[in-house]
This record gives sequence, C-alpha cells and structure tokens, in this order.
Amino acid sequence: MEENFYTAAAALNGAGVLDVKAMETIYRLECSGEHFYNMLAERIGNEEAAELLRRNGREELAHARRIAKAISIRLGHEWEPSAEIATLLPIPMPDEISVEMFHGIVQGEMSGDAGYQAWADQETDPEVEKLLRLNGREETIHAGRVNQVLEILSR
Repeated sequence: MEENFYTAAAALNGAGVLDVKAMETIYRLECSGEHFYNMLAERIGNEEAAELLRRNGREELAHARRIAKAISIRLGHEWEPSAEIATLLPIPMPDEISVEMFHGIVQGEMSGDAGYQAWADQETDPEVEKLLRLNGREETIHAGRVNQVLEILSR
C-alpha cells in the first residue's frame, strides 16, 4: 500500500517518544496538512468557511517549521529536509465533503493535540517540549475552526 496522508498519520499512533524519523514524518504530515485544508476549502462552496480552512492550513505549515526547529535542536545542527521528506504526501479526497468527514477532522485534530502533549510529556529538551506543546494547542484551535465551518455550512 502506498503511503499517504492518512496512513502516515496512523503510523504515528502509539509512538511514545519521538525519534528523528518520527519527527520527519510529522514534518511531512504538517506540510501536507496545508494542502489538505486547501483541498477542503476548494470543495465546500462557501468562502467564509473556506477561509477558516485555509487559515488552518497556513498554521499547519507553521507546525512543520516548528518541527524542523525541534529536529535541528535534537540533532545539534541545522536540519534540512531531504527531497523525499519535502515531498507532500498524497491525499485521497472525495469531490464532495460530507458532514461525517468534518466530524472526523475535528476528532483528528483533537487527537493530534493529545499526541503532541503526550510526546511533550516524554521530551527531555525544554525547547523541544515547548514547540510540541504549542503545536498541540493549535491543533485544538483547528478543531474549533472546523466546528465553525460545520456551523456555517449548516445555515
């Protein structure tokens, strides 16, 4: 099975302590997250809701930059992604987005926060811990925005 956005995210489930390889997967997911949210925004037919989704996407890219910084801290030198890691993950996406999919995204973002907080709990470097916690808190903000999208689309 080809790795994609969803399988890469599932592969991180249960990762107790983040090694550099896991952090590189997170980097790739967060970069791809911008594309994911932009794809959603293109499919919903409501500009107000689409802007909320695009905002989430921009913040996912900021999460990737924080993870790159965390990897650099872990390695003790500036980290640059390889061509493979810099390549966005494929994101299978239906043409029409269902309410159930949005509910799944909310759950995914909440789980993302929980994952980041659990990884931060295991982190020994205080700067890396801080970066992980910040990413996590913003995942919950993303869930809130997706709930706002649901409200807008149900009007």
